[in-house]
Amino acid sequence: MSLDKQLINWQEIVHPKNILLNLLGVAFITLALKGFMIPNKFLDGGVIGLSILVHELVHVPFALLVFVLNLPFVFLGRRLLGNTFALQYLLTLSILAISMATINIDAVTSDKLLIALFGGCLIGIGMGLCIRSGSVADGFEILAVLTTKKIGLNVSEVIFGMNTLLFLAAAWYFGITTALYSIVTYFSAVKSLDYVADGLEQYTSLNIISSKSEEIKSLIVEKFGKGITVIKGERGYLPGKFKEKTDCDIIVTIVTRLELLRIKEEVRELDPNAFMFIHYIKEASGGILRHKQKH
Repeated sequence: MSLDKQLINWQEIVHPKNILLNLLGVAFITLALKGFMIPNKFLDGGVIGLSILVHELVHVPFALLVFVLNLPFVFLGRRLLGNTFALQYLLTLSILAISMATINIDAVTSDKLLIALFGGCLIGIGMGLCIRSGSVADGFEILAVLTTKKIGLNVSEVIFGMNTLLFLAAAWYFGITTALYSIVTYFSAVKSLDYVADGLEQYTSLNIISSKSEEIKSLIVEKFGKGITVIKGERGYLPGKFKEKTDCDIIVTIVTRLELLRIKEEVRELDPNAFMFIHYIKEASGGILRHKQKH
């Protein structure tokens, strides 16, 4: 383990924002589990889903199971991601176990579709908030985060592969109907998790080809404060006019979801015939990604 991983960043652990995100995440997870999933024998994926299954089989308290079954992943997280992450993870587990053991929530509904959708969304939001705080609430997420860093797969793709056997076990013990609804719960959870973990600031590559490229360059840089890359290209090559071509600039800029619509609208005002296409990207760093206005 490197020296950086051995050191504990207490400032990160006790940062008010991270603590608040962690507490909110655990609150959403507790509501999902106690208000929707456990009373109706619905599974999520990962260690939480495994804990629900074991709880129903041998009637060991869920709070104890979710803590104990996650402990091996705490040590794995310490080895691979460092002491700071392991301590944050252990803190999240402790809060979750205490919350599940002490807070009583009546079942919100017995409607299977509502349980699958709302239970899944709530637990996904909770896990996403925990990830944004620098922690996780489920050991499977460590493997997902590691895989994301190593080979670029996202969290949902990795967790899906690890949860296949769990849902087969659910089909055997709870019945095929509940197992199928549990899969719906899982998909609701991972979609919510991805959205919260990536946030509204997920980056998008906007590519623009226009006859008014100079005005559009100025708009993006001067008004929106974004960096641009200009690729020299050719346009034309249309059916029946294959030999007609002109040089053009392909303007590339990286924007967030919130910025995308505004920029597209203003580009359309400058040039209604501008050709734009979008690439959704998993990660971006360096350069000018955010423009902070001076007050």
